[in-house]
Amino acid sequence: QVQVDESGGGLVAAGDSLTLTCVASGSNLGKPTMAWFRQAPGKEREFVAGIRLRDASTSYGESMKGRVTISKGNAENTMFLLMNGLRPEDSAVYSCAVGPNYYLGPVSSWYDHWGQGTQVTVSS
Repeated sequence: QVQVDESGGGLVAAGDSLTLTCVASGSNLGKPTMAWFRQAPGKEREFVAGIRLRDASTSYGESMKGRVTISKGNAENTMFLLMNGLRPEDSAVYSCAVGPNYYLGPVSSWYDHWGQGTQVTVSS
């Protein structure tokens, strides 16, 4: 059983920064790939960023590239997403996903475990 917990969402003003945290726990998890996806109402889910915990390789989606930084924490299977210069169009539910360490990319079906999601709302 794998549990994925996100935190850090909330209401912020345009231009603000926000850091999301994801912690994955469970047996036989090893050092997986962890990623953030987001989905706004009426829109498709999109890949924001991912990190391979084994070697800290990263991948970024186009929508927020240059404004976000993904990093791993010191605690086991923990990672952070720092978002800068937030815009109203960044408002969405941000979900953490965990997948095998041989995949690092935007295809959501590769990720086996998902958190409940955390709401980020950016006011203009």
